[in-house]
Amino acid sequence: MDKPIMAKATAVWLVDNTTLTFRQIAEFCGLHELEVQGIADGDVAAGVKGFDPIANNQLVQEEIDKAEADPAHNLRLKFNPSAVGEEKRRGPRYTPLSKRQDRPASILWLVKFHPELSDGQISKLVGTTKPTIQAIRERTHWNIANIQPIDPVALGLCKQSELDAIVQKAAAKKAAEGAVMSDDERRKLVSTEQSLGMEPEPKLPTAISGLETFSLSNDAEDEKEEPVPDADSFFNLPDNDEDEDED
Repeated sequence: MDKPIMAKATAVWLVDNTTLTFRQIAEFCGLHELEVQGIADGDVAAGVKGFDPIANNQLVQEEIDKAEADPAHNLRLKFNPSAVGEEKRRGPRYTPLSKRQDRPASILWLVKFHPELSDGQISKLVGTTKPTIQAIRERTHWNIANIQPIDPVALGLCKQSELDAIVQKAAAKKAAEGAVMSDDERRKLVSTEQSLGMEPEPKLPTAISGLETFSLSNDAEDEKEEPVPDADSFFNLPDNDEDEDED
């Protein structure tokens, strides 16, 4: 781990208790320099209680003194043997409690628009389990009737770059296997930004779909010519001979 825990609270403490520059605090806490300036001005992290990195065994006073004397010096975390290898731990992504109810909607979106993704890739992307993914694939999930597909990026469950990386990885794997892809599959394997920029395929409206080969008459009937009616047949007029006899 190269960043302190409770980074924003640690930045609040460093702003209040040291003379470190905004850049030094931002580098140490993994924040933007303007965000640290906002903390100093009281516009950011209002009401956040400072977290003492010295008392919590993350920094030593000598390191702070050295950084205060040299503005170009970057703070370094105190060596913690128990944290060695922590960044290499692998497993499902942690999802906050407030967003866990949105995971089924994101899974349904990924299954629908990126069926080439494996259950393991989806599990790591949105932090879910394989049985849940399988239930949504087979539409046996208990709430499947009420689930609407929503982009996991829009829900904040993953980053756009992470989704694009997995999609590109699936494309490379598909190409390495030598499988022939259809146009729909090829469109799904490009990045989301590229797919959103594509022009939609022209399709017939649903109301007239299937009527492009419909005909009102047979070919045999078209060949028969109907006789042209006489103009006099439209009027019920008496003959001239009958008019002369009456006179």
